Amino acid sequence: MSVFQTYLQLGFYHIFNLQAYDHLVFLLALCAPYVLGDWRRVVALVTSFTIGHSITLALATLGVIAFNAAIIEALIPVTILLTCLANLLRAGRLEPRRNDTRRTEPIVLTLPNLLAAVFGLIHGLGFSNYLRELLGQNSRPVLELFAFNLGVELGQLLIVLIILVVGFVVLRGFGASRRDWVLVVSGAAAGIATVLLLGQLTGA
Repeated sequence: MSVFQTYLQLGFYHIFNLQAYDHLVFLLALCAPYVLGDWRRVVALVTSFTIGHSITLALATLGVIAFNAAIIEALIPVTILLTCLANLLRAGRLEPRRNDTRRTEPIVLTLPNLLAAVFGLIHGLGFSNYLRELLGQNSRPVLELFAFNLGVELGQLLIVLIILVVGFVVLRGFGASRRDWVLVVSGAAAGIATVLLLGQLTGA
């Protein structure tokens, strides 16, 4: 297996690993307001997030920037909480009608793509610790960085597809309302993020 294929798989399996569940929860919160018909908008949103984390992942891995790992680990659940808060505040504007799978305005923060990229900057620093352990003494890991990022992006897109399909089944198959779906998913993600944040703050 080539170096490119190796790091492509590592990136894919890293984002799909339960040890990276904080990033999975962020994606869940990010996609909660959308339905399957919004897939183009969601792809743009996730790609914005990827661009953000690719920048800081590269800079940190190459040693261009240094950071406090404890602070970054605390900021990651904060990004989840902020996304959930925006979802919850806007969810109340939806009509609680059942089987509502029509496309509506996204229930996310203002300028969602830009903010997804900003949050990606924080998450990229979190990814960098794992990648630096893999690279060891490799000081010019350009190919490895590209392959790892591509693997992460492919993994994220698959996760997003799963979230959208599950949402479609819940909304269409079980007759849930868009508002209830957003409230339940965002509330669950916020609860997990709160536990993560408290754990970081208390050193648990």
